[in-house]
Amino acid sequence: MDKAEIENIIPARFRAQFGTSGVDMDRLREMRFRIGQPVELFDGKRYILGAQRVDRSDLKEMLAYISGYSLYAFEEEIAQGYITIPGGHRVGMAGQVVMERGSVKNIRNIAFINVRLSHEVIGCAQKASSCLQENGKVLNTLIISPPGCGKTTLLRDMVRILSGGAEDAGGKTVTVVDERSEIAGCYRGVPQNDVGCRTDVLDGCPKSEGMMMAVRSLSPEVIAVDEIGGKKDVQALQYVMNCGCAIIATVHGENFQEIRDKPEVGDLIGQELFGRYIILRNAGEPGVIREIRDKRGEVIAWKG
Repeated sequence: MDKAEIENIIPARFRAQFGTSGVDMDRLREMRFRIGQPVELFDGKRYILGAQRVDRSDLKEMLAYISGYSLYAFEEEIAQGYITIPGGHRVGMAGQVVMERGSVKNIRNIAFINVRLSHEVIGCAQKASSCLQENGKVLNTLIISPPGCGKTTLLRDMVRILSGGAEDAGGKTVTVVDERSEIAGCYRGVPQNDVGCRTDVLDGCPKSEGMMMAVRSLSPEVIAVDEIGGKKDVQALQYVMNCGCAIIATVHGENFQEIRDKPEVGDLIGQELFGRYIILRNAGEPGVIREIRDKRGEVIAWKG
């Protein structure tokens, strides 16, 4: 991670403290700025950045840096609650929500900013990727992970490997439906993270709509999506699978049994539509695999 890239969006009066905070820059995940509160950093441990408290002028300064002094140009992104900045980092915002016809139009009087830092771990999916194919065909794969265990990091690296033509995975045409701009981390439409040379990205597109669009217009061999959940997502997954396109998706869950018992996703599992299940565990680093299961849900041996 480029330290200067991060420091450049921090209010000037906090930069000296940031440099001496003791936080591990390679593991830094979040920076939180709340009016009336001290700055909080998180790298697996929580740090309070000195005694100074954030005020409204600090957040105005940050928003100017983040938006290139043109906050109005990012009104659509702000209505979704975040802006993606160079490097693929995501700046979440909260404040006074303005509604129009039942939808969020804007967020004014922003009083809370959470900078979520993008971390690529190149190669973290190399072991898992070795069991994603049979006879040259990518298997429908579901990554099951508790929060904070690196499912998005693992998914991103799987896309890179599949798309890049690694020796054990071939070179596939991949479409990433990146609803929250977390997989590719696009800035002005261009991925800031390495997602491989044969990957197309639908940035900021809802998963269910994006999967349908990808099949109709981009002819992918593989579609990757993060955090499936609702009925629309599951219906879109079934549509994609029926079209002969492979799916690699993630879902929040503590274990295989928990996901199997969920109504919508559990139906897909019952129909044996996924060929692989990759279950992650909390090990203090992203993408650590607890077990891999086959389409029947049985644990399989794999090269690890």
